[in-house]
Amino acid sequence: MTFYFQPDLCAGSFRNSPLSFELAHQAKSRNIVIDLYTTLPNRYSTFSADASIYEEIENLRIHRVALPTHKSGMIDQIFSFYHFYSEVLKLNKGKKANLVFASSSRLFTAYLGYIIAKRSTSLLYLDIRDIFVDTISDLIKSKLLKNLLLPVLRYIEYKTFNYATHINLISGGFKAYFKKFNNITISYYSNGIDNEFLFNASSLLNNAKKNVKKRIVYAGNLGEGQGLHKIIPESAKLLGDDFEFLIIGDGGTKNLLKSEINRLELKNVILQNPINRKQLQEVYKNADFLFLHLNDYPAFKKVLPSKIFELATFNKPILAGVAGFSADFITKEVVNSFVFEPCNVNSLVSYLKEFNDNSSIDRSDFINKYKRSKINDEMTKSILSYV
Repeated sequence: MTFYFQPDLCAGSFRNSPLSFELAHQAKSRNIVIDLYTTLPNRYSTFSADASIYEEIENLRIHRVALPTHKSGMIDQIFSFYHFYSEVLKLNKGKKANLVFASSSRLFTAYLGYIIAKRSTSLLYLDIRDIFVDTISDLIKSKLLKNLLLPVLRYIEYKTFNYATHINLISGGFKAYFKKFNNITISYYSNGIDNEFLFNASSLLNNAKKNVKKRIVYAGNLGEGQGLHKIIPESAKLLGDDFEFLIIGDGGTKNLLKSEINRLELKNVILQNPINRKQLQEVYKNADFLFLHLNDYPAFKKVLPSKIFELATFNKPILAGVAGFSADFITKEVVNSFVFEPCNVNSLVSYLKEFNDNSSIDRSDFINKYKRSKINDEMTKSILSYV
């Protein structure tokens, strides 16, 4: 189970699509059939792609649930997930799985996996991409809403995680949080680099066109978790006409970002709707800097954004406004990266104004270490060991 799957554009899709195909490939010789439950592309209202409700690719059967149109707001997402939850339960009525695997960032896909595994009295293997209770605790400002919501979420989390046989954590920063769950095998198969990004390390990319203005590119979700409205407009204003931000994506705080751009009357911030990965690679190639940012919330000190693995395949300096585990990881693993405190406009602006480094960038060691295919091969063996 994964809420997002190809051809959707998001970290969940990029992680679980190749993992599913590797799982099916390794399972085929053991006469194992895999039913995959996901949704039709829905991550962004401004991006659509054709996909079938049902696909059968040898021993992999893909069931896609059509969701109501939504704008990525919290209420919209609750209704969307409830629809997915109900439909997947219907599709599994009378069925009995030997193993349930669920990849989840918002807890509820994991909870759905728990419900189906419990009904089947089967094993449950979870892949946890975010600590949802932690994140919600930071994002919700209303004390009343927190007091109503968090006990319910913690109960769901407790029931789900304690039932699991195996939990994979994509970030080592989650380790301390999961010590409270007993009798569970824990692994740390992280995100990785997809095959289509491996060739980006080629030195031929040095031939990318030179920009009149230094171009800083961000592509991805525009939500409260990224907090771009807190860092980009003010930075663009202070950097002036020598620099240009290109922001590609959509999400719940896009209008906040637009408002700040308009308030400051900025001409050096360009907003574009989401594009496919092939087009995105061309944009990255012609950038001067690649940008990554997480909001300044305590929960985000534990995470490890999948975007790191994508950006590191390009021979471009990376600007990373992150803290905690992510900051340590990038500092240690990704050369030619500048890590600054989230939302620290002055730190980012000072670095860019003083930047004068034209040396070549070699991240081959990182690329070889974090190939998605290698990680998926090892994780698939772990999953199938329970069947």
